Amino acid sequence: MLKIAWSPIYKHPLPEKHRFPMLKYELLPEQLLYEGTIDPENFFEPTPLPEKYILTTHNANYWQKLQSQSLTKAEIRRTGFPLSKQLIEREITIMHGTLLAAKYALQYGCSFNIAGGTHHAFTDRGEGFCLLNDIAIAANYLLNENLVEKILVVDLDVHQGNGTAQIFQNDKRVFTFSMHGAKNYPMQKEQSDLDIGLPDGTEDHFYLKVLQENLNILLEKVEPDFIFFQSGVDVLKTDQLGRLGMTIDGCKERDRIVLEACKRDGIPVTASMGGGYSKRIADIVEAHANTYRLAQGIFF
Repeated sequence: MLKIAWSPIYKHPLPEKHRFPMLKYELLPEQLLYEGTIDPENFFEPTPLPEKYILTTHNANYWQKLQSQSLTKAEIRRTGFPLSKQLIEREITIMHGTLLAAKYALQYGCSFNIAGGTHHAFTDRGEGFCLLNDIAIAANYLLNENLVEKILVVDLDVHQGNGTAQIFQNDKRVFTFSMHGAKNYPMQKEQSDLDIGLPDGTEDHFYLKVLQENLNILLEKVEPDFIFFQSGVDVLKTDQLGRLGMTIDGCKERDRIVLEACKRDGIPVTASMGGGYSKRIADIVEAHANTYRLAQGIFF
């Protein structure tokens, strides 16, 4: 069964400029249920993540500042969100969603978090709408519990997974792969184990060719026994922040390449949704929904 993390707190209200992108956390599950891709029993509702799991990844001083809401104005500005107790509760609930989803992936082969993909969070700071790093926290949980030995992060959001790269820069158990817009945020990139920077306007054919070739090489080289997939849909041509040129069909084929490779090689995979900022909310929801439709067809 495809297990999917979702909680009503994912819909946490934000100031007007942030509300539109947040709609997907409400509309995506509704769409998947309406069309029959999933049933209510596919969902599980995470609770706030216990502190001990946060501290395996994030600096204790930074976590304390988050809890006490004592970040400086500059630090808050860097995250992009106005800081609040409810926002922090939302964040740690998302963290637990990805951690629990990873456990379900070990059981069922594939799992999802409707939120997550917070790859701009570093050990000691937040950036780019990310306060804590769900992929890193879940990866460290799997490793610390000796549930896996080698993890591959496949980050296909249009923005480099700079926080994830920094967190695992000295950990050979986690291989970080980020394929992103070369000239897009963040302007100062971290060094992943493999970074592929794409030129503005990159279209389906070139993108998919590069992904297929590099993913095949990585699966042979890294030999992961778990994959975290950051499946942001801000690669679309319609995305207001993306600057690439992909179609919805191309984005769907991107997800098929990753999910079919995991199924073929027997590698459990957990996907987090990442970014998506197209002008039409329908484009965002459709692109994300394709990932779930594919997973149901490939794994179940």
